Amino acid sequence: MYFIVGLGNPGLQYENTRHNVGFITIDYLANKYDIDVRKLKFKSLYGQGEISGHKVMLIKPQTYMNNSGEAIRELKNFYKFDIDKLIVIYDDIDIDFGTIRIRKKGSAGSHNGMKSIIYQIQDDQFPRIKVSIGKKPERWDLAKFVLSGFSQEEVGVLEDEIRLAAEGIEIILKDDIDKAMNKCNSIKLVKEDNE
Repeated sequence: MYFIVGLGNPGLQYENTRHNVGFITIDYLANKYDIDVRKLKFKSLYGQGEISGHKVMLIKPQTYMNNSGEAIRELKNFYKFDIDKLIVIYDDIDIDFGTIRIRKKGSAGSHNGMKSIIYQIQDDQFPRIKVSIGKKPERWDLAKFVLSGFSQEEVGVLEDEIRLAAEGIEIILKDDIDKAMNKCNSIKLVKEDNE
């Protein structure tokens, strides 16, 4: 079984904010594959189903972003899964808007949710999918930016990014992560001004 975790903050006030693209991607997958993500255990909402012929658990930690690792640690202690069966989806401010990045492993960078996961499970060798949420305007506070909503123009791009992230997961499960990286990491959903 694969454990697909989307990071975000619980509660209506955070529902469609930039920091919640992990949750939004899980909701998209749940809807597409008819997986009910409403069971509550492991400090998470979760549901089980099948994607690309593999059993999956879709997971939305309910610990708030900065403590996401507590939920993942509980899951890992209970299911004792191999680390490569964990896939984490989260927001990224450092990649160009209109892109996603699939990585096999690595550090948390500046992302507190990822820092919490790596600290709690003492491992960073798991696949992850970063979904761009745009660049922070210069005078904005980072916390204020990631908790803000998307503009009308940004929503269409974000929906395409989420579809691409879901496709990346499907390819990881059907084929392998290298194929997913080759296909998805090179796609730009927004044209540069000079293109």
